[in-house]
Amino acid sequence: MEKVNIQKQMGWEVARNLEKEKETIFERLVPEWRHLRAALGGIVVFFMVFLIGIWLAGNPFEPTVRIQSAYSIAHGLTGNTWHIIWSVVLLAAFFEFMDASAGMGFGTALTPILLVLGFDPRQIVPVVMIQQGVAGLVGAFLHREFENVEWKFSPMSETVKLSLIISLAGCAAVCLSIVGVYKILHVDKVWIKLYVAILLLMMGFISVFQSRKERPYRPGKMIGWAALAGFNKGVGGGGYGPVVTIGGLLAGVPVKSMLAVTAICEGAVSTFAIIVWIALLTSGVQIDYMLLPSMMIATMFSAVAAPYMTRVFPEKLWKIIVPSYCIIVAVICFWNIAPGIIKKLAG
Repeated sequence: MEKVNIQKQMGWEVARNLEKEKETIFERLVPEWRHLRAALGGIVVFFMVFLIGIWLAGNPFEPTVRIQSAYSIAHGLTGNTWHIIWSVVLLAAFFEFMDASAGMGFGTALTPILLVLGFDPRQIVPVVMIQQGVAGLVGAFLHREFENVEWKFSPMSETVKLSLIISLAGCAAVCLSIVGVYKILHVDKVWIKLYVAILLLMMGFISVFQSRKERPYRPGKMIGWAALAGFNKGVGGGGYGPVVTIGGLLAGVPVKSMLAVTAICEGAVSTFAIIVWIALLTSGVQIDYMLLPSMMIATMFSAVAAPYMTRVFPEKLWKIIVPSYCIIVAVICFWNIAPGIIKKLAG
């Protein structure tokens, strides 16, 4: 009896019980009314942020300007009107679906692609922070409604404790990295992207080889991973989800619940990063919200469908998908930063 009580306080028994009660993918695929209601609620929240994005893309404040990036100039997007950039919508929709279902890939893979397309980091990073903040917090709610995780506060479940540890360490690191890189050091982004890509590749391979093992739960390991992930998030808007998710698996957290923990932590850290960016605006830093409407259209349905797919497919399949996708994201990063590295080394 005592063992059962301890298990109920972990927060991930709900996903395991669901797979026992509904053993087939089809059984878990059929939605209940509360699932549909939760999905509709998520869509409404994303639509509201989309409307806010339209307003912000019109540059209503002095620090918000249309940055003259290569993409903006080439496509004549130099005024203060808002636009839907459909190539960004398609890219963001794919990577958001993978991010919300596999715990990674949105900022990590999308940011370097948008840089290659000619967007300025100040057009990308703040918008990614907003998108990931909203998507993460809504995703945490949807993961609970879709029975991937349980958030218990009395007594506090391990999923809640773990989320607090990761979020606090991540917020401290993201503050230091944003201020240090964008305000003080001005580090060249190509070397930061190279470091992130190498880190993801190593973690992906380690997790692939370790995925079949049942690891003991050791939450203390997550402090270092959370700080490292927060640094990555502040620097380039990406590299957070892969580090936290894979770190959680190596710390012994079941994969479905770790995806939910990553969602709420990334939402919290991204929201804090938005506050840091707003504070920087008072010191002369300028940003451009042109991409926000396109990002939110992409998020509106992808971020709702993905947690449901986490529910549908079995735990053992996600143990393969998550580390494998981490390696794919790392390869995408290498592919996008290779020209910049070659150029730097050539002098």
